[in-house]
Amino acid sequence: MIPATTFSGKRVALFGLGGSGIATAHALAAGGAEVVAFDDNPESVSRATGQGVPTGNLRSTDWATLSSFVLSPGVPLTHPKPHWTVELARAAGVEVIGDIELFARERAASAADAPFIAITGTNGKSTTTALTAHILASAGRDAQMGGNIGRAVMTLDPPAPGRVYVVECSSYQIDLAPSIDPTAGVLLNLTPDHLDRHGTMQHYAEIKERLVAGSGTAIVGVDDSWCAQIADRLERTGKPVLRISKRLALTDGLFAEGPVLKLAKAGRIKAIASLEGIGSLRGQHNAQNALAAVAACLTVGLRAEEIQKGLSSFPGLVHRMEQVGRAGRVLFVNDSKATNAEAAAPALSSFERIYWIAGGLPKEGGIEPLRGLFPRIARAYLIGEAAPAFAATLGEDAPFEISGTLEAAVRHAAEDASRDDAGEAVVLLSPACASFDQFKNFEVRGEAFRAAVQALEGIQPIGGTH
Repeated sequence: MIPATTFSGKRVALFGLGGSGIATAHALAAGGAEVVAFDDNPESVSRATGQGVPTGNLRSTDWATLSSFVLSPGVPLTHPKPHWTVELARAAGVEVIGDIELFARERAASAADAPFIAITGTNGKSTTTALTAHILASAGRDAQMGGNIGRAVMTLDPPAPGRVYVVECSSYQIDLAPSIDPTAGVLLNLTPDHLDRHGTMQHYAEIKERLVAGSGTAIVGVDDSWCAQIADRLERTGKPVLRISKRLALTDGLFAEGPVLKLAKAGRIKAIASLEGIGSLRGQHNAQNALAAVAACLTVGLRAEEIQKGLSSFPGLVHRMEQVGRAGRVLFVNDSKATNAEAAAPALSSFERIYWIAGGLPKEGGIEPLRGLFPRIARAYLIGEAAPAFAATLGEDAPFEISGTLEAAVRHAAEDASRDDAGEAVVLLSPACASFDQFKNFEVRGEAFRAAVQALEGIQPIGGTH
């Protein structure tokens, strides 16, 4: 835990008592703050009280006695309208912040030189965060990973010289972290997302820009116009900018040329690393993720050979193009996190001969956006509520069966793929659907896929157990 000592002796309100909210309340109390915490859900309040969190109704609290208000990132700050607690805080002139801000202040006060890598973007944040932390750890660094991935940031070990923090930041978290100042700030990409919470694409982009604007070095993916403009704007202010591109040969920055990642600087180009043969980093989208991780690791002082070692040993993110097993020429890939068509596209783009398991609780638009990738599908195995609609979309463009259950789909896909004479056939779970018709969440669905694969005869597991 990181005690929030910068709030010692201060009265702090907190709203939102999920896991990260409870962790933040404990960190504030450990740092000497007087905490009053609340939630709209009475069960959450009761659970927090049982875990030793001081709770109280913020509707009847005297806001004039508060120095700060810590808001859960899942609670509306601006759109569609501010939460009632935000309106009370603003009326009383109380700052509204989040747990990332607590971390930034604690680092500044106790170990400002501790390297801090903050990563954001519409897509690829989690993979890039996990990959960066893995490279650092494989090089022997004390790498602390948290934020929007895995652990709440205030549950990490306290800031100390040489301890490296790799923190995934959502737009909601950045919006609540006015003094965020990473050593290396990464902005991967920007496409329309969360506009119900930010109002407009312009406002969403402005929030994301804050992370790199406050960083020592701004690492910006320039393959979309929003980020390219941000990189140019930051550079004009004198901010050190390291551009990355998965499709452009840059004259200044990091770019991918086939599987080779190259650095262009001062008129010279040199190879830094290669993704050749790294199954967990297949696909153009992973080239961008790898470039960002390489850029961040270079910024905090890693050598090229240390970076290559980490890339080569990266197991992949669980449930995101995760290789779980192989039987001869057949590879089994768990992409359960792909809960809509856009999220399924990277995996379908990464393999040439696919036995595709898809379906579940359908999202708006179905799989129509994936039509251009249908030629890669050797056969589709459709499950859950979406099966009839997906079958209608596939029509004559790809062979399919309605398998019904995940277990049946795995069994049938494995049998068919084993008879394929292609160089590599891939049984891919990339559902393009929510899981809730048959599974509690995408993690449970991914675990069920892994279990079904490992129950097949002749399977060689890949990676560790999860």
